Amino acid sequence: MSVFAFYLFAVCVVAGGLFTVISRNPVHSVLWLILSFLSAAGLFVLLGAEFVAMLLIIVYVGAVAVLFLFVVMMLDIDFAELKAEMAKYMPLALLIGVVILMQFVIAFGAWESNAAADGLRAQVPAEDVTNTAALGLILYDEYFLLFQLSGLILLVAMIGAIVLTLRHRGDVKRQDVVAQMMRDPAKAMKLTDVKPGQGL
Repeated sequence: MSVFAFYLFAVCVVAGGLFTVISRNPVHSVLWLILSFLSAAGLFVLLGAEFVAMLLIIVYVGAVAVLFLFVVMMLDIDFAELKAEMAKYMPLALLIGVVILMQFVIAFGAWESNAAADGLRAQVPAEDVTNTAALGLILYDEYFLLFQLSGLILLVAMIGAIVLTLRHRGDVKRQDVVAQMMRDPAKAMKLTDVKPGQGL
């Protein structure tokens, strides 16, 4: 049963990735991408990495792919114009694809299993420790500082992206919270005695 599930998920991953690229409808491409993510999550479950599988479903399927789907469906994008622009860069894209394929062939052709790799791996957790608990012990015990530094690097990158893309426009009226809090209530409102039959 596990062998059948492996081949089923593997075929779904490859087919989903292929149809994601060749589908003419972008909504269908996103749906095929979701199928690829779900099938990859199934492969992770077969490998015993249920935590990574749940992360793949929650983060990629539940957030990223759904975001792609909403953006594609809500934005009025002229895909015919985009395809016409892409046709100009097709020779360069094919050249890059051939180079990457050759690199994969060279890498997998020269790859050999190292006998000492098993000794360099982390110690296999006990049977009563789940996969998620073992991952938490590794991240928050042995590699705690590296984990925090990676989070700090991501925070700095996010702040840098916000600073680089932030544009202050002079013709846009912005809220001044300090000025609102420091205003004088006596000057904030003016009472006018309007007589009947007359305007302001």
